[in-house]
Amino acid sequence: MIQLLDFAISLDWRGDNPARATKPFRVGSDGFHTWNEDELAQFFKTHKPGTLAHTAVTLMLYTGAARVDAVKLGPENIRNGKIEYKRQKTRRSGGVLVSIPIHPDLAEVLAKLPTDRPFLATLKGKERSPGGLGNLMQRWTEKAKLPHCSAHGLRKACARRLAEAGATAHEIGAVTGHKTLALVQRYTEAAGRGGMADSAMEKLISRPNGERNLSNLSERFVKSLTNPIQGNYKL
Repeated sequence: MIQLLDFAISLDWRGDNPARATKPFRVGSDGFHTWNEDELAQFFKTHKPGTLAHTAVTLMLYTGAARVDAVKLGPENIRNGKIEYKRQKTRRSGGVLVSIPIHPDLAEVLAKLPTDRPFLATLKGKERSPGGLGNLMQRWTEKAKLPHCSAHGLRKACARRLAEAGATAHEIGAVTGHKTLALVQRYTEAAGRGGMADSAMEKLISRPNGERNLSNLSERFVKSLTNPIQGNYKL
C-alpha cells in the first residue's frame, strides 16, 4: 500500500500517503521453518540420488543458496574446487561474492550432471525459473510428507548445521552471503542449544591447569581450549 500510494502521489492523484503513518503488525513467527536432520533424512529417503529433487535439495543444503541463486548455478560457477557466485539480492549494491568449497556429498551429485547447462536446468536444458523451482519444491515436500518444509528452510538448515559444527558467525555469513551478523543470528536460532551448552561447558572444564572451581580470573576463560560439537551428519 505504501508503494501504491507513493505512486499515486507521483501522479498527483493524492497529496499524502496515510499508509506511512501506520505501524506494522507484530508477527509472532520465526519465519520459514528450518529443516532438521530427521526431515532431511525423510526427504532423501523419498527422493533418491539422480532425481531432480535430490539434486536441488543437496545443492541448496550445501551452498545455502536461495532459489533465485540456485537456479542460476552451473559448471561455470565452479572454480578451483569452489562454487562461486554473486547473490542476486545484493547485485544492486555490487553483489556479495560467495565462494564455498564443494562438500564431498555435493561433489558426488554434481559429477553426474551434464556440463553444458545449469545444475537445475529444465528438460530442454534451459535455466529454470525461481518460481518454477518453488512449485516443484512444494510437490516434492508434500510427497515426502513434509509440507511445512521449503526451499528457504534449506538455507536456514545450512546455517544451522554450520553453527552446530562450531562455525563462527563470520564464517557462516561467508557461506550464506549475509552482509550483517544480525541476519546470521536470525538464521542460526534453530541451532541445537543443548549440544552447544554441552560444548560451552566442556570449554569451561578443559581450561588450563585442570582447575575446576568457578572463581577463575576472566583471562583464563580466554585461554580455554575449544571442542567443536561433533554432529551425526556430514557437512
